Amino acid sequence: MQEVVQEYSYNHELINRISPIVKNLFKGNSLYLVKLNQREMIQMLVELFGQFSPEEMREIKDDDLTDRIDSILILEAVSGTLNDLTPEQIAIFDAAVEGRPIR
Repeated sequence: MQEVVQEYSYNHELINRISPIVKNLFKGNSLYLVKLNQREMIQMLVELFGQFSPEEMREIKDDDLTDRIDSILILEAVSGTLNDLTPEQIAIFDAAVEGRPIR
């Protein structure tokens, strides 16, 4: 029972630390607003950082944690971006990557 209470308390601590960082990053990046769901990202990050022990998390400075969260959000926002392209846009992208002239 005490283990469940400690896990709940740690999750609450993570939410309280991660949420303001995510909210601030969302305010400053329109890509996040368009591509990501803020609540889902907070939940995913709490699960991800929950793999660290409470002591390990407390050792991560706020600036470092913000940088880590920002990197994760960027990756989440741009993953799948190619899936949003039309066939013509994909052809242009492929030509640019391969160094061919774009027609």
